[in-house]
Amino acid sequence: MATYSSRAGLSGSGISGGGGGSEIPLWQGEAEREQYESFADLFAIIKTTEKLEKAYVRDLISPADYEPACARLIGQFRTLRTALQGAVPDIERFMTTYKMDCPAAKNRLLVAGVPATVEHKSATVECGSATVAVAETVQHFITAMDTVKLNMLAVDQVHPLLSLLLNSLCSVPSLPAEFEGRTKVRDWLVRLNGMSASEELSEEQARQLSFDLESSYSVFMQSLGIKN
Repeated sequence: MATYSSRAGLSGSGISGGGGGSEIPLWQGEAEREQYESFADLFAIIKTTEKLEKAYVRDLISPADYEPACARLIGQFRTLRTALQGAVPDIERFMTTYKMDCPAAKNRLLVAGVPATVEHKSATVECGSATVAVAETVQHFITAMDTVKLNMLAVDQVHPLLSLLLNSLCSVPSLPAEFEGRTKVRDWLVRLNGMSASEELSEEQARQLSFDLESSYSVFMQSLGIKN
């Protein structure tokens, strides 16, 4: 992070006190400098997400371009949030401190945790693609259920699998818009998104997630006319 000096224009460590005096340090040591740079990165991610959300709502960016860009920002946000959890335990307070009026970014990063195209996707795919979507959904269900059974319960282990599952569920055209399994997976993603990546689900939470996945899988298979 570059800082301004009244004499040289830029300084890597502080601001000149004027009159040829000594510089006033902006940070104490490399660790503090890196922390401030991480604050700047977090600020930039939130602001960029806000602009991306507004561009999507105003139809200034196509869904095909929006989705990977948003997913990348969400991934960067989650990684940085974990790294800064000691210095920035409350993202909303960080936004208030730096006067960030970014309601769309707040919803996308702190609540939904997935791109809007995934959260509200309506499936309109051809027959061949529908078959692939069903196969992928079955695989994602099985992977998620096995992960919980193996007690791999850290948020950064479970969240990506549920994101893939939700995405594939949204691609199956035969499912109604309010398919219960899709709602349950989305609710779990919202819950996990409020936790840090290193946190683990409690025994009670893991048991509930396992139940929700298995019951949703059963209903999904029944909707396809398959008895599992």
